[in-house]
Amino acid sequence: MEVSQWFLYVTSDNEAPYLDALTKTLGFSYNALDEARTIRSPRDAARLIRDWGNFLYQRSRGSRPLMKDPIAFFSAEWLADRFGADVIILVRHPAAFASSLKRLGWRHDFSDMLEQPLLMRDYLGPFEEEMQAYVRHEHDIIDQAALLWKIIYHVAARNRESHPDWVFVLHEELSRNPLDGFRDLFSAVGLTFTPAIEAVVSTSTSRDNPAEVPEGTIHLWKRDSKANIWNWKERLTDAEVDRIHTIVNDVAVKFYRETDW
Repeated sequence: MEVSQWFLYVTSDNEAPYLDALTKTLGFSYNALDEARTIRSPRDAARLIRDWGNFLYQRSRGSRPLMKDPIAFFSAEWLADRFGADVIILVRHPAAFASSLKRLGWRHDFSDMLEQPLLMRDYLGPFEEEMQAYVRHEHDIIDQAALLWKIIYHVAARNRESHPDWVFVLHEELSRNPLDGFRDLFSAVGLTFTPAIEAVVSTSTSRDNPAEVPEGTIHLWKRDSKANIWNWKERLTDAEVDRIHTIVNDVAVKFYRETDW
């Protein structure tokens, strides 16, 4: 299955190229033959064996798959309808989101969204002019991040109204009280919050962990979750925070109070 666009929007209108591959993946059916064609090194071969073995093990246990994919956000309705997925939307403060993109140097080309007619038809029509302006004249990374946040959480707010069965949780609330927060999430999707899982959450969010990600690091799973909430205040200037606030405010008020800035 080849995905050539960021934030690909899949719906019943265009699901044909993706349905079979995703059905197999979510059913822990590993396509070893296709993967074997990509092998270029002993490391690739070891990865194939590892992943194939993991798929077989999870299928034998009757495990429930977890699909953690922010880039699949706009396809959440399709995933829920087609696969019966329990959807959890994590809401992150716009300044924290922008500060992460600034740290990583991740820019966003809105052409990928504009070139998806179904996505524009169903969700993003109100932002077409604004995105076109960003494509014609490239804005800096802070403005790009703010507009991207506004677009994503405009859709999230709409989904919260139309899907009361979906779970919405603020990243900051989960970071302040991770044990109770994850216990509630497990309960919401019918999973057992075991002592072993509680230990992993405690270790991963402990105040003994670093509050900041080391320079050049994309992912660091063990973090001081409470201290991490406010890292954006150190990364962003007051002027940058004001710009973000101005761009996102009409959507941000649906999730955050003024005192959260």
